[in-house]
Amino acid sequence: MSESDLQKMPNIGKVAAGKLVEAGIETPEEFRKLGSQRAFLELRLRDPTVCLSMLYGLEGAVEGVRWHALSDEKKKQLKDFYKSLE
Repeated sequence: MSESDLQKMPNIGKVAAGKLVEAGIETPEEFRKLGSQRAFLELRLRDPTVCLSMLYGLEGAVEGVRWHALSDEKKKQLKDFYKSLE
């Protein structure tokens, strides 16, 4: 599989796709099965600078929407998860 399959997902550009592949997440199916939070943890192990915006983008990709379309409740859940890692 190539990064291009991941790049077909909302919010996933070349950089994010490259990071996912480096983390061993090579297909959209693997990514969806893993979920945004677990995928984020895998990225963070390799790059501690990944930010909350990346987490929002990952969740949007899993849900098949631009991250701006995530509900306020979902964003709050993700923000709480992100803060729990600090």
